[in-house]
Amino acid sequence: MVNWILGDKFDTVYPHQGSIKALWEKKWKFPCTKSIYPFHDGSVEDFEPIFEKLIADSVNDASTDAYTEAFLPTAAALEKQGDEALKSGNSGLASDLYRRAAVVLRISRFPYVSPATRPETSIKRAAFNQQKKVYLKATALWKPIMTEVIIPHAHRAGKDGAEIPMLVRLPEEASAENRVPVVLLMTGLDGYRPDNSQRSHEIISRGWATVIVEIPGTADSPADPADPESPDRLWTSVLDWMARQPQFDMSRVAAWGLSAGGFYAIRASCVHRNRLLGAVAHGPGSHYVFSPEWLAKANDHEYPFELTTAMAEKYGYDNVEDFVQNAQKKFSLIETGIVQQDNCRLLLLNGVDDGVVPIEDSMVLLNHGGPKEGRFFENRVHMGYPDTLPVAYKWLESVLSPNMPQVKN
Repeated sequence: MVNWILGDKFDTVYPHQGSIKALWEKKWKFPCTKSIYPFHDGSVEDFEPIFEKLIADSVNDASTDAYTEAFLPTAAALEKQGDEALKSGNSGLASDLYRRAAVVLRISRFPYVSPATRPETSIKRAAFNQQKKVYLKATALWKPIMTEVIIPHAHRAGKDGAEIPMLVRLPEEASAENRVPVVLLMTGLDGYRPDNSQRSHEIISRGWATVIVEIPGTADSPADPADPESPDRLWTSVLDWMARQPQFDMSRVAAWGLSAGGFYAIRASCVHRNRLLGAVAHGPGSHYVFSPEWLAKANDHEYPFELTTAMAEKYGYDNVEDFVQNAQKKFSLIETGIVQQDNCRLLLLNGVDDGVVPIEDSMVLLNHGGPKEGRFFENRVHMGYPDTLPVAYKWLESVLSPNMPQVKN
C-alpha cells in the first residue's frame, strides 16, 4: 500500500461530487466568473442560466443527452450574434462571441469525447464538431490567425487512423529567412484542440509558433489508444511534417503536455529526445495513476465527473474492471522501461494536492533515467494552477529563447 502524500484527502469524497448543483456551487461557479479552467474564453452570464436549468430539471448525469442539450441553445445564440457582428463589420466582437460559443460547447461535451464516436449516434461528438467549426470562425479573425491543418499519418501502423488534425499558429514575422521556435502542445483527457486560446496567445507573444495535437484515445486522434507505442508513431509523423515547414526552427522545439498529455510529454522526452530541446509535463501521470489502489478512489476526488470510465475508454479498454486490473503493467512508463532511457530537458509541474493524478507520479521519475527538473506547489490541486503557469513560461523561455527578455504572463 502506498502512503499517499494526499493524506486523508485520498479517502475523502470531495464536496462537489454527487450533483450538478454541488458541482456548480462548490467547484465550477468561481472559476467560471474568472474565465479560468475549464471555462477559458467563457462568460458566467452564458453559463449561469444553463446550470440553473440543469439544477431545476434535476439533470445530474453529464453522460446523458439531457445534460448536453441544455447547452446547445446558448451556443447557437452566441454563434448567431457573432455572425451578425461580423456582418456589421465588428470582427473583434464577432471573435469574442464565437469563442464564448465554443467554450459553451466545450462544457456541453464534458467529460470526454472518444475518437470512436460519431455525430449521428453521439450528441457529445456532434457538440464537439460544432465547437471546432465555431472556434475556427473565431481564430480566422485573430492576428495572427490560427488554422486547421490535416496531415497524413505517415508512420501509421496497426489500427492507427490515416490523418492527424492539428491547429497551427505562426507569428507574423515567421518565414524561411526568420525561422521561429515551436511549442508542440499535447492536449488532455477533456481539453482538445479548440481549448487553448490563452496558451496560444502567450506562446505567440514570445515569438514562437504553436502546433496543437490531441493525444491517443481522445477527440480526433488517429493513434490506436490500446497500443502503448502509438504515440511514438504519432509524434514522429507530426515532427516529420514540422521539419518540412520552412518557418519552423527544428533545433528549437519543445513539447508541452497538459494533464493526461503530460504522460505523453514524458514519453516523448525519452523516445524523441534527439528531436526535442525540452518538454514540460504539466499535471502528468506516469505509474501510480494506473494502480488499482489509486483508481479505486479517483472518482471521489476533484475531477468533476466519473473519471475511470473515461480513462478506460481513452486507453482502449472495453470496461473499467479490465482497465483497473491491467493498465499499469501495460502503460506505466516505469513498468515498460521508457523512463530508464535518457531524456531531453524535462520539467515536471503539478500541485502536491492533486486528486486526479498522484504527485507521486512526478516524484518517482526523479529516480529513473536521466536528470529531470521539477516544481511542485503545496496546497494546489491538479495542474497546480495558477502558480505553475509562470514557471512553465519562464522555463520554456530558458530553453527556446534564452537571450530574450522575460515576458510577463
